[in-house]
Amino acid sequence: MPEGVNTDISVAAPGRLGWIFGSSRSGSTWLLRMLAGLERVIPIDDPHLGHHLGVWRPIPLAWATAKDPPKLGTLADFKRRKRDYLFSDRYREHWMPRLRELISARFEAQAAEDIAEAGGIEDPIVVVKEPGSHAADTIMELFPDSCLIFLLRDGRDVVDSWLDAYRDGSWATDEGAYPLDDAGRPALIRWQSSVWLHRTEVVQQTYARTDPKRRVLVRYEELRTNPVTELARICETIGIESAEGQLEQIAAANEFSRVPDARKGAGREIRRAKPGGWAAHMSREEIIAMHEILARKLDELGYLRPGDIPTKRVA
Repeated sequence: MPEGVNTDISVAAPGRLGWIFGSSRSGSTWLLRMLAGLERVIPIDDPHLGHHLGVWRPIPLAWATAKDPPKLGTLADFKRRKRDYLFSDRYREHWMPRLRELISARFEAQAAEDIAEAGGIEDPIVVVKEPGSHAADTIMELFPDSCLIFLLRDGRDVVDSWLDAYRDGSWATDEGAYPLDDAGRPALIRWQSSVWLHRTEVVQQTYARTDPKRRVLVRYEELRTNPVTELARICETIGIESAEGQLEQIAAANEFSRVPDARKGAGREIRRAKPGGWAAHMSREEIIAMHEILARKLDELGYLRPGDIPTKRVA
């Protein structure tokens, strides 16, 4: 570490940690990139914390093989009352403080490197993007003084984005995805619909329990239309004052049109910005199957429009 640079940071302290919750493929990478343009922000991109705390149950194979439509949950949902389960509620007061220390130490080590590289950061705040939102309730309980940024996007565009990721040469194949056979599309659509629904409901419940001064709800669609306004709302929540014109500069520098063509489009991590593409990329039957899972929540959130759901063909 450079001499004279203070790299100490406690992410458990008030005003030192913020989370971007919601869903993967929701524009969270874009949002984190913009927030990282603020001098005080130390970004941590997708640490998969929630996947360690919340292993999915049943496994995704169930959406292709189950007799009846599965209801998605996590291992903790089924095991938390069992004495021998590692994260048993019976011993919660013992493992929660140690888990908080582990996560804090890990994030603080990364933050210290960034602070040192910058030659020092005054009043730094770590912002963690999409750590696995199905564990948002546990994460916010671990860090009760942290801030919650709820980035909400139409679940149909999220499902559509994941369909695109499961193709030959996709960015996601380096992270465990694979080229999808056409026969597997309906099961993946039902699975990813269930994932978006579960995560959205967990974050909604966690958001409702969080101090209004430490939470902000941002819709991707509004962030895309008015990025400066939405960034200002986030900055107010996490306690950052931006210089005059700074948010405008950050938003302009991160416009989708500025991304080189070779780095965006089908099969790329930066795919498309315009909402609503799902309607052109799925069959009639796939759209119906997706809405069987998502329609009620989409309607509640104001996303469902007349004509979105095709009528089923009569045999």
